Amino acid sequence: MTLSSEQIERYSRHIILQEVGLKGQQALLSGSVLIVGAGGLGSPAALYLAAAGVGTIGIIDFDRVELSNLQRQVIHTTEDVDKLKAESAAATIKAINPDVKVRVYSQRLTADNAVDLISEYDFVIDGTDNFPTKFLINDACYFADTTYSHAGILRFQGQTITVNPGKSACLRCLFPAPPPKDAVPTCSQAGVLGVLGGVVGTFQATEAIKYLIGEGELLYNRLLTYDASLMRTHAIKVQPNTDCPICGSKPTITTLQEEEQVACDIKNSVGATNA
Repeated sequence: MTLSSEQIERYSRHIILQEVGLKGQQALLSGSVLIVGAGGLGSPAALYLAAAGVGTIGIIDFDRVELSNLQRQVIHTTEDVDKLKAESAAATIKAINPDVKVRVYSQRLTADNAVDLISEYDFVIDGTDNFPTKFLINDACYFADTTYSHAGILRFQGQTITVNPGKSACLRCLFPAPPPKDAVPTCSQAGVLGVLGGVVGTFQATEAIKYLIGEGELLYNRLLTYDASLMRTHAIKVQPNTDCPICGSKPTITTLQEEEQVACDIKNSVGATNA
């Protein structure tokens, strides 16, 4: 791939960076990332991936922009209220960088379409706000053999881990199944610090970029937690679980299935939601 003079100028700060260079920028322009959820996490991830020049970005979200979203979902504006989030996000991405091809999926991710959709991309970012979809993404990425970034935020805490299916710990290695219904507060009840999505969502974008250019150490087998109230991060070492129901030695999940819908995500600093 030959870069135009305009592209060389646009991506000049990447190109002069030894760890990226021209080859790395070309890899970004040839790469593809699917973002599931154009909300608190997906918004900043999409903005930075677009600015970085990731060639194809898929946005899947069937929801519409609400006024209460704007406190943290920075890819949308007041004028976007009531618009489909996927379409609103796509318009912002194109405004940032016309180089990017945006694929819009204003639909639910389901057991019927997840593997096919995910298989079309190099990397997946989980920016969702509910347990069933998070577990669905984990399982679909395993069956599609696609690396992905899981993350969640709630209150002042966030976390993220990158999963290399079959080679590193997955979500079910840590939590074999979603918690019982009503076991945790809903996001609207618990609240979330608006800027938290920007911090953790940018972590996810960073992982995607590193993966595409083949540079740096990804968050495989490391759960990175972030506490905004203390301004503190902590990396927890984890290992693949031989008893994992999907990637363990004796898997019990052999086909893609959807869990029962639960309103929020994992309690406190482990497995929080993007609200």
